[in-house]
Amino acid sequence: MSSVVLRQRILARTFASSPAHASRLRQPGERTGPNEPPTHISAPRSKSPLKVWPIVAIFALGTFLFKQIVDQRRGEGYQPKGPIQGHSPSGKGKLPAPRRSSPIWSSDHVTVLFVLGGPGAGKGTQCQKLVSDYGFKHLSAGDLLREEQDREGSQFGDMIKTYIKEGTIVPMEVTVQLLENAMRSSIESGNNVNKMFLIDGFPRKLDQAHAFERSVCPSKFTLFFDCSEASMEKRLLHRGETSGRADDNPESIRKRFRTFVETSMPVVTEFELQGRVVKINAERSPDHVYKDVQERLRERGLTPIPK
Repeated sequence: MSSVVLRQRILARTFASSPAHASRLRQPGERTGPNEPPTHISAPRSKSPLKVWPIVAIFALGTFLFKQIVDQRRGEGYQPKGPIQGHSPSGKGKLPAPRRSSPIWSSDHVTVLFVLGGPGAGKGTQCQKLVSDYGFKHLSAGDLLREEQDREGSQFGDMIKTYIKEGTIVPMEVTVQLLENAMRSSIESGNNVNKMFLIDGFPRKLDQAHAFERSVCPSKFTLFFDCSEASMEKRLLHRGETSGRADDNPESIRKRFRTFVETSMPVVTEFELQGRVVKINAERSPDHVYKDVQERLRERGLTPIPK
């Protein structure tokens, strides 16, 4: 036998006896040893002690609770008892205010003027004069909120108090509903024959403006009292000596200025582009300011009540 043939046979025997080759040639079910299972029997799957559904349940619960907290801080999700939507302390109401496809009152039958200006611009003083001479019903959003804050049993009292003290804006649903209730009460009482309203300090944000005009009543125009922060701060600090208001202090005043510039001025800008803003220079004395107001109202077709 030639040396070449002998060498080939030796290599073939060595290759066939190797474990790797044996495993490739092993038939299904064939054992490779006394302690090894047949190749077609798979090893049992390991059972994890950790179930998936408890993790899913915990995650879902956490998500729900987080959303509830966020909604409450936005003023949503509240289910209050009180006169927010009713007309008596025993009435029950829910927030947010109902969304309507059309407002309760049209601007042809009810006259609404928004009155805007920074804190201390003199809005309240001018509104008093307008009420006396024109027969408007004056509704101050701030006063309505403070009344609700102090009302015994109000579920919104502490929340409103915190917002006012911090100089930030109370959730829209609360303010819009309070204004709607006050307007309805005034009209139904018969004391406001002309159905004319001055809404002072509102809207403070664009979403408030849109919500009110969509669901309550479109405004005729906005009286905007323009005044510098220096003048307004001086007036507010002087008022704070006797007003007893929690927000008439330097820190709250400056926060209120920032809030007005950041959130309320966009309202003025939008209405101005629509031709619905009457801008008044409020740096002057109250009498000079009021004279200017009367002239501008006359231009818009509003005249004092004959006396």
